[in-house]
Amino acid sequence: MTTARHLRVSDAERQAAAARIGSAWAEGRLDDAEYDRRLEQAFAAVTYADLDQLFTDLPGPRPVAPPPRYGPPAPAFRPMPGTPVWARNWCTPGRVGQVRGTGLQMLLFVVTFGIWGYVYFFQTHDEMKRHTGNGIGGVVALLVALVLWMASPFLLSHEVGQLHERAGRRRPVSALTGLWFFPGILLLVGPIIWFALTNRALNDHWRSLGAR
Repeated sequence: MTTARHLRVSDAERQAAAARIGSAWAEGRLDDAEYDRRLEQAFAAVTYADLDQLFTDLPGPRPVAPPPRYGPPAPAFRPMPGTPVWARNWCTPGRVGQVRGTGLQMLLFVVTFGIWGYVYFFQTHDEMKRHTGNGIGGVVALLVALVLWMASPFLLSHEVGQLHERAGRRRPVSALTGLWFFPGILLLVGPIIWFALTNRALNDHWRSLGAR
């Protein structure tokens, strides 16, 4: 192990380290400043020693393991220990989505008299579709919002929950979270609670993959 610490890491291994750092942030083990610092160091890492020092105070297996000194090269992607079977057969994900501040999005909803909601539903569903290849996608989400807008909160929370489930985590939100929107709208603050829960869960997933 010590003789391999000087070996250079690959881009795939840097991305795996960034995903592990994002998971630690989502679990509350790192604050925002520490998350940003470690993420920057992960993408700047050159050797295994550079990556290993980022996880000395975090539980669980290291995100990368040095290849054997001799023998054929290791594959570009190797599932981490404990990775579910479905994850080992899952295709390479597409581009990571954008982190959107909850407060800013709410402000845009207000100043546009709700029109921004259509943009938000299109963008978030489009990003999830491009990332996983699953889901209704931006165009269908926009049509649903225009024709049957009450269903949009339920659909978005459902797909965000599925993102976490595919990553091997417990769903922080689901279609039932949409109940905060309706009939929660009768409580006035219900839609705000729905949006805060769902947007945060979506941001947490993108951050776990290195988005900032």
